[in-house]
Amino acid sequence: MTTVDYKAAGVDIEAGNEAVRRIKQAVESTFSPQVLTNIGSFGAMFDLKPLMQQYQHPVLVQSIDGVGTKMMVAKMMRKFDTIGMDLVSATANDIIVLGAKPLTLLDYIANDKLRPEVVEQIVSGMAAACRENDISLVGGETAEMPGTYLPGEHDLVGVITGVVEKDAAILGKDINVGDVLVAFPASGLHTNGYSLARKLLFDVASYTVDTHLPELAQTVGETLLTPHLNYTKPVLHLLAKKIPIKGMAHITGGGVLENIPRILPANCAVEIHKNACPILPIFNVLHKIGRLNDHEMYRTFNMGIGLVMIVPPEAVALMQAALSDPLYEIGRVVNGPQEVRLI
Repeated sequence: MTTVDYKAAGVDIEAGNEAVRRIKQAVESTFSPQVLTNIGSFGAMFDLKPLMQQYQHPVLVQSIDGVGTKMMVAKMMRKFDTIGMDLVSATANDIIVLGAKPLTLLDYIANDKLRPEVVEQIVSGMAAACRENDISLVGGETAEMPGTYLPGEHDLVGVITGVVEKDAAILGKDINVGDVLVAFPASGLHTNGYSLARKLLFDVASYTVDTHLPELAQTVGETLLTPHLNYTKPVLHLLAKKIPIKGMAHITGGGVLENIPRILPANCAVEIHKNACPILPIFNVLHKIGRLNDHEMYRTFNMGIGLVMIVPPEAVALMQAALSDPLYEIGRVVNGPQEVRLI
């Protein structure tokens, strides 16, 4: 009689153990003294007492995000390290816009078949980005689920936790008509709009990841895997300098048109100059292939705008003096409903 074990059912415990062995050192390299458990624990423990003594009224800020269908490009390129960096940046940016300092990242990696070398690449990228931004990668779940995921499929999700002083949380409630919008530029698509980008590049234009386009000065695949920028350090620096930032928006899924209104008071709209922040070549390529109008482009993609800060006009010079990072004044707050107007 044939024995059917867990491995025969599609789950390889030995491969899981090999993956843990490969990533253990990288994960531990991100630990702060507040991390009390090691990789392999049933749960992650983080000592809050030393940190909480720095706050009068600490509030935990959490967000969950993934890298979406950018993972499909990583699969096509057989290159997964930058995807790990993307996850850290996507989640960190989501809470830094509230004024929160990121503390820990808990990740979830799932696939049809556990491939230790792929897990190693993903986690090495996450660990590098976590070290760069003083975030502890406190572990997570590596799931092998044949039948749930199609052959060769991967999923990557992260939960980030940060802290902010309650009275210092940036919620947009003080935004007024006359305030200005200042932007950090993006490095590329970041992690949004990939379903449309892949449709246009691979299905409509029949390019491959190896297609070299003069407009991009590199291959399509290299452009699409450009890492998502992380704005944690410059934003925390501005906040430490007491720059009066009234509201911030991470330009993620939904592009420029859908993300900025999330922080606007009911009586405020914004006008954005379309060419105020440099539009990267990849967006011109996508625009040409899809013959998309400006509204669709700005609703789907970041169009070169990575993170937006709304400040009083007199703060712009202070921001530029405080940072070596490039900043662009891209628009202003005007009367109207919560919307973005392109001018």
